[in-house]
Amino acid sequence: MELSDLHIFRCVVEEGGISKAALKLHRVQSNVTTRIRQLEQELGVALFLREGKRLLLTASGRILLAYAERLLALADEARAALAGGTPCGHLRLGSMESTAAARLPDLLSAFHRQHPEVQLELRTGGTGRLVTGVLEGALDCALVSGPVEDVRLENTAVFYEKLMVVAPAGHPPIDSAQDLQTRTLLTFEADCAYRQRLEHWLNSGRVVAERIVELASYHAMIGCAASGMGIALVPQSLLDKLNVGDTVSIHPLPDALARVTTVLIRRREKISGAVAALLRILCDGSGEHA
Repeated sequence: MELSDLHIFRCVVEEGGISKAALKLHRVQSNVTTRIRQLEQELGVALFLREGKRLLLTASGRILLAYAERLLALADEARAALAGGTPCGHLRLGSMESTAAARLPDLLSAFHRQHPEVQLELRTGGTGRLVTGVLEGALDCALVSGPVEDVRLENTAVFYEKLMVVAPAGHPPIDSAQDLQTRTLLTFEADCAYRQRLEHWLNSGRVVAERIVELASYHAMIGCAASGMGIALVPQSLLDKLNVGDTVSIHPLPDALARVTTVLIRRREKISGAVAALLRILCDGSGEHA
């Protein structure tokens, strides 16, 4: 079983099929198909269920994926160690969407300029999913709402955020959850730490949400709030970037709820050169730091 086979296998999983994986790998589709079939023959198991052009991971495939992530990460770490401390290899960074949009563009641009040998891949998601990704080896590190209480993980505070309630334009002042004129919540999926904070705010005021609408982006949340559908919880730093003007009304929360820290989490094993380089840039960058 070659590392290149595991790399191809992981790429097929991430891209959701042979054709997209072939494009990303700069290979012909027949080559990718052959390598996957050879890997299945070598291991004696089916890694994918084939439904037309769709490929679904089997139970064996999920097991192999976890090992593949760890082995490929170790290979990158070995390359970095042998490169005399110069960061190189593949760095898989996870981030909350708000952090990726409001905080990372300039910082990641600086990282690319300083460390062109590192191939950086950014994946966004909710805090819960990102923590799982780091623990399982699918991510090298992640920017999440912290702190994360897990003895296997190292937390480094990077930014602090101030969360704001975004409501329809013209909404009266909101001093507590009981002042909400609409009790529809516009949020990400349940593993989002900001959603959990929003629900906690309502619960503490003994207010029951009438409906929860799960959306895929802050742009969609703000658009829906502007249309009068509901309320959302959005970091001030992102609102500043989006320049929403008077399309919505923005209301502060009590500091105990509004102030959140964004941390970079990673496994407690020896930090790789690429992660260390990223952490230096995050901590020395231009964002508001915790």
